[in-house]
This record gives sequence, structure tokens and C-alpha cells, in this order.
Amino acid sequence: MDSLPQLHSEMRACRLCLEAGHEIVPGAVFRGSAGADVLLIGQAPGVTEVEAKRPFNATSGTRLFQWLGEAGWDEAEFRTRHYMTAVTKCYPGKDAKSGKGDRVPSKVEQALCRPFLEREITLVRPKLMILVGGLAIKLLYPAKRKLNEVVGTAVYFPPETLTNPVNFNLDDALPVSVIGERLSVNGSPITDYRLPTTGRLVVPLPHPSGASLWPNKPANKLLIAKAIQILHTVRSAWNL
Repeated sequence: MDSLPQLHSEMRACRLCLEAGHEIVPGAVFRGSAGADVLLIGQAPGVTEVEAKRPFNATSGTRLFQWLGEAGWDEAEFRTRHYMTAVTKCYPGKDAKSGKGDRVPSKVEQALCRPFLEREITLVRPKLMILVGGLAIKLLYPAKRKLNEVVGTAVYFPPETLTNPVNFNLDDALPVSVIGERLSVNGSPITDYRLPTTGRLVVPLPHPSGASLWPNKPANKLLIAKAIQILHTVRSAWNL
């Protein structure tokens, strides 16, 4: 029977991308255990994450936990209680073409790592999933969907849609958004809806890298504030 410790051992030992000729630095970076209510998915570890063996360890982590702090989470408690992983688990190395930043993992690398991610979701069965950055957001949302069309919104998967816990079919989910100071589901105030904790809320966030200018634009800050409002509401309602 599959178990999280077994999966973690396999991820740490994996050399599939390296053997396929991709210039990665092997060594999966993730943190968490079974029973976590929140599963946060990033893009891929950076060089400092590899050195520290800790997701979102550097400046991107500072900004990420500023957002999560505004939603009510203490960083140390979040790291202890919840699960943090990425679309691909190993550091992909620097971007050789631009000479700036880290290389975006290829579709082949994402496909090689995808079974690990699906097993993580299956074993953790989170109540809340936070998708951080473009690669993670594209797990659920169409690639053509722009960041400013999804940040500030969320979707809720009712319990009956999670018989397969790895459900990224957007058609099965109910849209969640901020209207004024209140949240709505399918256009109705969230107070009119009962959202069982056996379902799953999925909230997208932009990548918090200091190299990204997207979060600094005033209009985008408002969208991030709406995402934080959604996270704050569900954290309080579900005691996450």
C-alpha cells in the first residue's frame, strides 16, 4: 500500500530527469506530512531551497509568507502543520539563454514529475490547495487564461467531485469570488452556501519572486488582496 514516507523516499532518490538529459540538480525539495489540511504547490525549487532543503526559503518565501500572514497564518506554524511541494521537485538550474533567474522546467520534466505530485495529493487529501505561480496555476486553469483573470478568485470542488482526489477538471468546480466585502459562490453570498470541509477550495496566487514585477502593479495588488481575503475567510471557517 502506498504511503507518504515511501513516496518521500522515492522522490529523494529519483533521477529520471537527470537520466533523460535534463540539467537539473537532483534532490527533491518538499515539506509536510499526512493529515495536512493545506497543500501549497509552487513551480520548482530555487538554488537556496536546494541548499536549505526548505520550500520557499529565500526572498520569494518572504513575500509569500507576507501574503499568508495577512490571511492569518504564522510562517513557522504553516510550515509545521501544512504541506509544501512543487510541480517539479528538483532545482532546474539557471536559465542559460537569458542568464537571468532560474530555468522553467520543460513540459517533459513536468510530465516525469507529475506522478509524484498526484500521489502527494492523493495521500494528503487537502481541504485547501494553494497554487503559486504560472506552472502550478496551469495544473487547473487553461494555459490561455491570464494571471489577472484568476488571481483574486478561487474554485470549490464539492465532496462528490473528489472520488478521485486528483481532480483538475475545472468543470466540476464552483466559482468563488469576492463581491464587495463578501465572498460568493456561484454568484450567491457564501453564507447561503454550506461548504463541507470534505470538499476542496483551490486558490491561485502569483509567483512571489522578487524578480517578478506583476505583484507590484496597483491593479494586481488589489487582486492579491482579494485572494488573501478568500484565504482568510476559509482559514477561519475551516480552522486551518
